[in-house]
Amino acid sequence: MKKVLILHTGGTISMVQQAAGVTVTDRHPLSETLDVLPDDIEVKVEEIFNLPSPHIRPQEMLQLKRRITGAQEEGFDGVVITHGTDTLEETAYFLDLTLSKKLAVVITGAMRSSNEIGADGLYNYVQSIITAADDESKNQGVLVVMNDEIHAARFVTKTHTTSVDTFRTPTFGPIGILSKQKVIFIKEVVEHHVFDINKVAGNIQLVKAYAGMDEFIFNLIAEQSVDGVIIEALGAGNLPPQTLPGIKKILDKKIPIALVSRCSNGIAQDIYDYPGGGVQLSKLGISFVRGLSGQKARLRMLVGINAGLSGQELAKFMIG
Repeated sequence: MKKVLILHTGGTISMVQQAAGVTVTDRHPLSETLDVLPDDIEVKVEEIFNLPSPHIRPQEMLQLKRRITGAQEEGFDGVVITHGTDTLEETAYFLDLTLSKKLAVVITGAMRSSNEIGADGLYNYVQSIITAADDESKNQGVLVVMNDEIHAARFVTKTHTTSVDTFRTPTFGPIGILSKQKVIFIKEVVEHHVFDINKVAGNIQLVKAYAGMDEFIFNLIAEQSVDGVIIEALGAGNLPPQTLPGIKKILDKKIPIALVSRCSNGIAQDIYDYPGGGVQLSKLGISFVRGLSGQKARLRMLVGINAGLSGQELAKFMIG
């Protein structure tokens, strides 16, 4: 018998459609649907909090991490977290950075509330429990299961505002699929260092680059109490040259800056050697993060700082 802990956190999967819009309910719509599970899976259900996912902060992510660490000591084989989709990928990645691989951790959600036509919550929920109970899932890091696909937390992202197949992994693709109730892994997960942090202090700012951008926002950041900056840069990793004076002010204050591409596919690289080009940005001391989105790079820096990393250690960690 496999034991799976269910942690409900809120989100569309826990909501119902009403005349005024999709809203939170007092009773979780999935609370009485576990009779459809295979007989060899036993579940325990807890509602750790009930929040729309835009309300979830690193503090709630840390709360989940602590509960899952406790579940490891309680003999569970896996954990399933139901979560709103807007920030699901961020919670998944935070947990991936901070949890050891002692048990399977799966995060899922829904794009349609429980009483809408074509509601996807129950199906994703059941498939996630089956995945969490599978022995092979324990060695894969944190997983996101939606729409019969299994994605690694590190690279998965929400790509569509309303479609049920919104969660995809640009460039790399899913690491597994579900066929009925069978879990099939088709790729190996890239190994990475895990930090068992116990706090999430720090002010990390995320800035998106655009054509004609100047130093204005960077000058403002340099005047504040900031612990780090993530820039979603143009193309492979370039910025308008007018941004450089403000960026240098931040770096002069020993505030770390890491850079990702604002493109949804590919990785940031220091290729171009012109004012604002990646080669010059790298020489200034900006770290180029490989394959992460801006929001995930921000969490990576937050975890690194709370793990006590700084200087070259933090820069190396950010590269990935």
